[in-house]
Amino acid sequence: MTENQSPIVIDYYTDALCVWAYFGQIKVDELKREFGERIELHYKFIPLFGCCETRIGEGWEEGGYEGYSRHVLELATNFPHVEIHPRIWLDARPASSLPVHLVLKAVQLLERRDELPTGEHGEKTLFETLVWNLRLGFFRDLENIADKAVLHRHLEQLNIPVEAVEREIANGNAFAEMALDIEEHKERMIEGSPTFLMNEGRQRLYGNVGYRAIAANVQELLERKLDIPDWC
Repeated sequence: MTENQSPIVIDYYTDALCVWAYFGQIKVDELKREFGERIELHYKFIPLFGCCETRIGEGWEEGGYEGYSRHVLELATNFPHVEIHPRIWLDARPASSLPVHLVLKAVQLLERRDELPTGEHGEKTLFETLVWNLRLGFFRDLENIADKAVLHRHLEQLNIPVEAVEREIANGNAFAEMALDIEEHKERMIEGSPTFLMNEGRQRLYGNVGYRAIAANVQELLERKLDIPDWC
């Protein structure tokens, strides 16, 4: 990236309890490895599982939670790079993804102000590591990640200050950030999780999109000359 070239901004919308985002994390990791500082990922959270009882217990027509558990396990056979607990969505069942999103927005605020501890976490930032650990905690380890004690334990494992996170929740800042994501979800008509939005929303990739398609969209934006009209 040249000195005058800004990184490509990618708005990445997911729900913490979305299995497709769990499957697709490998694509996000590869995107970061391939493009590095030429891209800037903005993590947004949408409430697809805001009420799991309504969405799954009552909303999944093929057997409620038991049927949805079977569905997720069947999907997982196509994604051997990750593990799914055999009792997924049957035990340790979160009521909502919103408590997870609230904590994540609080951590994002601390990250933005450089108030998170430093340390090595491979190619992931501390925030990205937390997101991944929480998804592993639910899908692989069958933890109820909506439970405050579980969330606090994950924060402590990464030396993220629990008091600072709770302060951002108590003063309303994390709620405000979460509300902005939800408003964008509606205004931008985000269909589901995961969704990549690029080029100020003009380019949208939703669902189980192949990595090469995602990378091609990023590459096209990087190579586009400033004087070329959008329709070229």
